[in-house]
Amino acid sequence: MNLNASSLQSVLRGYGGAASTATVAIDPEGIKKGTPYGRAQWGRHVVDIVGFDLPMPSEVVEKVVAPAHYPQPLKAQARAHKAHLLLYYAGTEESPLERFVALAAVAGTLATAGAVVVANESAMTSFPAQALDPRQISGDKFTYLRELPLLMFYMGFVKYDLEGGPVWMRTYGGPLFGLPDFAKATEGHHVGQKTSEMFETILGYLMDSGAKLAAGHTLQISSEDFLKFRAPSSEEYFLKDHPNVLVVERISESQVNRPH
Repeated sequence: MNLNASSLQSVLRGYGGAASTATVAIDPEGIKKGTPYGRAQWGRHVVDIVGFDLPMPSEVVEKVVAPAHYPQPLKAQARAHKAHLLLYYAGTEESPLERFVALAAVAGTLATAGAVVVANESAMTSFPAQALDPRQISGDKFTYLRELPLLMFYMGFVKYDLEGGPVWMRTYGGPLFGLPDFAKATEGHHVGQKTSEMFETILGYLMDSGAKLAAGHTLQISSEDFLKFRAPSSEEYFLKDHPNVLVVERISESQVNRPH
């Protein structure tokens, strides 16, 4: 890993805004030992960096690479990596989204040091590091990071093919934003984009409004789309690997809960 603190600091400052005075420090002794560590900070944000000159465990790599939505050649590069870095948020920002944006900015900075993909293990996904590199982003760079679709990187969107059953699609990573994860049984992979967009609509509404959803609640998301939420059944054991998952089902307008 080519971790030059001065070069990384220059790239990080390229995001602009509060990051224009960002500092990056990397301990040179750690680099010599193959376990580099350091810190990037600006404003309220502090991101600790810990590196290892060896690959991540293969089971972790597969968990975040296989469901991700980018080309197979890049996935092959990710699987063949020889070193990795861990990023830890250690600042004082309270907003979960702003914390993730700060982590994404440091990850994009590390693209200039050879990072191939950025993994979000809690969300079961990963994302091309080059797409976060500030030199590749036009316009306001932090606005770009904030407006990335949630299910593109900050949360994950995974499909399950069950033998003899429907294709289940679900999110991962919602609880880190104080939100539930959502799952839906679908008729096939061809409705993947439509289902992802539906989840994005629900998540965006919850983040913008501060509303809470729980089992038994209903929600209207368009003039023709009405939804009901329930807890996973005992047969839906595959949805219970993470807590706070709500199953989404379509209902008619007459089935929507009305205030008394």
